[in-house]
Amino acid sequence: MITKSEEIWFSLTENDWLEAFKYHPKIGDLNSLKKKYSHSKDLSEKEQSGTVLASENTLKELAEYNEKYEKKFGFIFIVFATGKSAEEMLEIIKSRISNDIKSELKTAALEQSKITNLRLKNYYESDYNTRS
Repeated sequence: MITKSEEIWFSLTENDWLEAFKYHPKIGDLNSLKKKYSHSKDLSEKEQSGTVLASENTLKELAEYNEKYEKKFGFIFIVFATGKSAEEMLEIIKSRISNDIKSELKTAALEQSKITNLRLKNYYESDYNTRS
């Protein structure tokens, strides 16, 4: 299933990828960032195990870089965030903001593929567990 998903995803056009990115949650929203990186049992178990509470400054800087990123590239910052702290995400966006549009679009598409693969895997495992 994952192989077929990747085959389809990477056969799409850049415009198709951009369309898909429009429906992805935006990382740069400060309220969303606070919620995502708050010290919560559910979040830490599901996505952020080992992640400590992010500082207000880190969240603000991440929001600022996300805004700069979107202005430069014309689409939101896409990253496979599972297991990454806000600090790690900040370093990732800082390292990617100097990319040219073509390479960044390919990087974002690769990251989106990782996200899709995880969701497919989780769906499959969930479906498998309900049948067992």
